[in-house]
Amino acid sequence: MFSMKEYIKKQMDVPCGQDTSCFNTNDNAQKLTKERAELFQHIVAKLQYLCRMTLQDIQIAVLFLGTRARSPDEYNYKKLVRVIQYIRDTQYIKLTIELKPNNDPRWWDDSSYAVNPEMKSHTGIFKSIGKGGMYRSSCKQNIYTKSSTEAKLVSIDDAMAQILWTWHFLAAQGVPLPVTVIYQDNNSTSLLLGNGRISSSKRTKHLDVHYFFVTDQIKHGKVKVAFFPTENLLADFFTKPLQGAACVCTYSICPSTTTSLKCTGVCWNRLKMIWWG
Repeated sequence: MFSMKEYIKKQMDVPCGQDTSCFNTNDNAQKLTKERAELFQHIVAKLQYLCRMTLQDIQIAVLFLGTRARSPDEYNYKKLVRVIQYIRDTQYIKLTIELKPNNDPRWWDDSSYAVNPEMKSHTGIFKSIGKGGMYRSSCKQNIYTKSSTEAKLVSIDDAMAQILWTWHFLAAQGVPLPVTVIYQDNNSTSLLLGNGRISSSKRTKHLDVHYFFVTDQIKHGKVKVAFFPTENLLADFFTKPLQGAACVCTYSICPSTTTSLKCTGVCWNRLKMIWWG
């Protein structure tokens, strides 16, 4: 287990404020003074380090704040306050990583279509080998996409470098590896990745051929893409700010943290069965 309690305590000096939505912007908001802007940038830089080390659940919010650090305004400052409030309430959570025998690497990949202010999509990646998030990523896609299917295709292609690096690294250690499974929640994407141009239509003919690199890896038996229900997709946590029951359920099933949050009834039992078998 990993914890940074002392480091977290130093980030608690921001006064409380109002709640705001993660991806929203307000062009009419008043710009921060030079002193407050420097404070904003200082705290965001510390949070970027923190979310990479232990508090992986704040990645998506910190990533957005980082894009506003050059010219922050009052609206962005309220978002920063909201993140600090969240850290205050969840500072007891610890990062847990455990390698279990006979557990093969599993990847969850997801994307949110056109959610960033400039209408680019967002990629979320989560990998586990046993218990805990061995690798997780939340990042804005570099290109514009014309549909949710294309956005998910791009997100899986973004993850392939790390997936193949992990495959080759474990193979070099003498670990026998079966086909790496990538879970995602779009059937159209699964068909495109599995069949390549055979499943392409007028809506997807414009896709660059290098995104069918995944198709080639599937044919070589290194990876396969499997459908996974949206409500149980762990990468969903890194593409959008989940709220309410969805957030609690993800916390409860994602073995990256130890927390007292619990789902109730059928939801919790179903998620336990999916992860632990």
